[in-house]
Order: sequence, then structure tokens, then C-alpha cells
Amino acid sequence: MIGFVRFLGLANAAIWLGATLFFTVGAGPALFSDDIRRLLGEANYPYFSGAIAQIVIARLIRLQILCAGVALVHLLLEWAWLRRPLRRLETYCWAALAALTLLGAFVWQPEIRRLHRIKYAVNVTHEQRQVAAERLRSWHGSAQLANLCLLGGLAFYLSRMARPVDGPRFVPTYKWRS
Repeated sequence: MIGFVRFLGLANAAIWLGATLFFTVGAGPALFSDDIRRLLGEANYPYFSGAIAQIVIARLIRLQILCAGVALVHLLLEWAWLRRPLRRLETYCWAALAALTLLGAFVWQPEIRRLHRIKYAVNVTHEQRQVAAERLRSWHGSAQLANLCLLGGLAFYLSRMARPVDGPRFVPTYKWRS
């Protein structure tokens, strides 16, 4: 059973990192590529490529929240059921990764979605559109920076999960006797 718990934690960390990495280097750039521009047409490209990206990001964030929950269950299983003390580094890393994921879900993405709508709305003034476009760039840039931090943190978390478990913390008294 201990092997299954270890596998669960390692597989979860790998899925979490893999999905985030795939979106960052594969799916995300593809949504803003020349192929998508030709497919959607010049008139539709700016709005719809961003709208499609928001849908894909929403799915990614749901998967990341699920992975953060599974990681929490894994940490608690090791602590409660396997009687291992919480490893501080992994616990702090999980907390930082979960916080970044939740910030992405409840702070960055709703604001980016709102600014994207304003930027391409037909019933707003040119000044409002320019302000929305400028703010959208800054929010998107900060979300990208957070995503890069998340990728680095996930790579570190995966490397910590792949590490062999430390030996027993306490040596039973019967091992001291000769």
C-alpha cells in the first residue's frame, strides 16, 4: 500500500507538471499561431483566439485545482496513515503551488476575461478600449510570470516526489540492544 501511495503522489505531480508544460509550450502558442489566424480569418482572429484560449485555460485550471487537491490528500495520507512527519519543503512547495493555482483561477483569469470583453466590445469608447488593452497586457504578463513560477515549482515538486523516502525518523529501542 505504501508503494501505491508513493505512486499516486508521483503520478499526480507528473500529470500536474505535464499538463501545465503542454499548455505553456504547445497549446497556448498554437492558439495564437498563423494557422489559427488563417483558420479564423483576419476579422475574427483577435477576439476568438483569445476567447478560445480562455476556455482552454479554464479547463487547465480545473485540472490544476484537482491535482492540487490530490497532492494535499497525498501529503495527508503520508502524514496520518503512514505515520510520517510532514516534510516541510514539500508542504511549503504544495502551498505555494496551490496558492498560485487558486490566484490564477479566482484573480487573474476573471480579470483577463473581463478586460478581453471590454477590449473587443462594440459599445465602448476608443479610450475605454485602449485602457482595457493596456491593462489586459499587464494582467496577461503577470499571469504568464506566475505560470512560469508555477512550472518551476512543479518541476521542483516532481523532483522531490521522485526522491526516495527518508529512512525512519526514530530507531526502535530493540535495535540498540546487542
